[in-house]
Amino acid sequence: MAAAKNHIKIHEQCKVSPNSANQLSLPLTFLDLNWLRFHPVERIFFYTLPNSQSYPTFFFQNLVPRLKSSLSLALQHFLPIAGKIVWPSDSPKPIIQFNPNNDGVSLVLAQYDDDVVSFDKIVEHKSPQEASLSRLFVPHLESTDSFASIISIQITLFPKSGFSIGISTHHAVLDGKSSTMFIKAWSSICKSFEEETQSSNLEPFLKPFLSREVINDPNGFESVIIDSWNRISTHFDECNVRSLKIMSNFFEPKVKDSLRVAFELTREDLEKLNKSVLSKWNNIEEGSQEQEQPKKLSTFVLTCAYVSVCIAKAKQQYESNQKQKFCFGFAVDIRSRLDPPIPENYFGNCVTNQLIDTEPEDFTKEDGVVIVAKKIYSKIINMDKGFLDGIDTLLSRYMDIVSEGIQGIGVAGSTRFGVYEIDFGFGRPAKVETTSVDRGITIGLTESRDLKGGVEFGLVLDKHVMGFFNTIFHEGLCLD
Repeated sequence: MAAAKNHIKIHEQCKVSPNSANQLSLPLTFLDLNWLRFHPVERIFFYTLPNSQSYPTFFFQNLVPRLKSSLSLALQHFLPIAGKIVWPSDSPKPIIQFNPNNDGVSLVLAQYDDDVVSFDKIVEHKSPQEASLSRLFVPHLESTDSFASIISIQITLFPKSGFSIGISTHHAVLDGKSSTMFIKAWSSICKSFEEETQSSNLEPFLKPFLSREVINDPNGFESVIIDSWNRISTHFDECNVRSLKIMSNFFEPKVKDSLRVAFELTREDLEKLNKSVLSKWNNIEEGSQEQEQPKKLSTFVLTCAYVSVCIAKAKQQYESNQKQKFCFGFAVDIRSRLDPPIPENYFGNCVTNQLIDTEPEDFTKEDGVVIVAKKIYSKIINMDKGFLDGIDTLLSRYMDIVSEGIQGIGVAGSTRFGVYEIDFGFGRPAKVETTSVDRGITIGLTESRDLKGGVEFGLVLDKHVMGFFNTIFHEGLCLD
């Protein structure tokens, strides 16, 4: 990794601020606080450019100013992310604060020597890459005991090929839907420069709803969650329980001897899986409350069940001398489930994490895909009955899982975000990657790049485990 860094040249490090004199202060809700010291969510958008636009002189003198200017205009609509998370001494909880005189978004402008690994190779889907390579293209998100930045951006030029936009976001301020809304707003404004309209106006669905008053906390979840973070800090021998520093050591990227690969499940693959799982549906007991067999399972259920089981079986094969235990969790958008429902353009965290009710050994059983699919399906259809259940104990349950040696498999992203539609005026992305999946065993979901109903997912696994996964994954799709 150290040698690879020599192939990155930093042209500029600056701060982009919105043209606003308005101060802003927003509270963090209990839905935000669960993510207070979690690792940032990191994504990279790769775009191809014609040779004439991807020479360094032209790119940095003509295209970068457009990206900078449109970013500043977008931030006028999204003031919170230009600020910081702070914890005033007289406040019982952290808040978001924007000061127009000091705050802004960190922007790094860089250039990569693509003779090492070419741009075409990097954006090629299904092509294994050293997991550490992507780390060159995502920016650091600053956090200390006293404050935490909310977003940072790195624009990297690949001469004669294209460029990437790497974005690190603080999960305590915005969920995946909110961060994608911001990127779409920025790209919309930037594209208007290309069309010479140069408008900072946004479509209604891209205008963030910033009020936090719509998130009620009648059960006092906030204080319980803050107390959980205090206990975690004490457990790790930290004296400052009000620290805002991201627990980077706990969530360190696992890139040594690991590969990063993007896989795809086509519409035809999903139809095969759906038929296979439903054919065995009634052979699997699902607790005391049996659910009627669905006619069709969603892309999400099929993908998560199949991929998580393939991961578990791959890790079990690699470490065959010891029994592996797994669990699976996923986040659910609850904007429409709250009473009353809140706007779809609500800007902040409005997700809850759900842990499915599997046994740790279910994932490596012969019919593991059917078992896990049925458990995920059951959790989703029963969601409205208690989607906030357990949110106050999420952190303690997570720590218990870690201490018990159970390996958690999670999901980042969504096929509904429409990331392959994000056009800054240079065309659709050649590739979109959720880089932060390397901080755990995480499935990075996006819609298929060809937009034909399939699903793409990114994984980072130990090289040997990835070899087993690749075999298991493809053999499992050769269904009769």
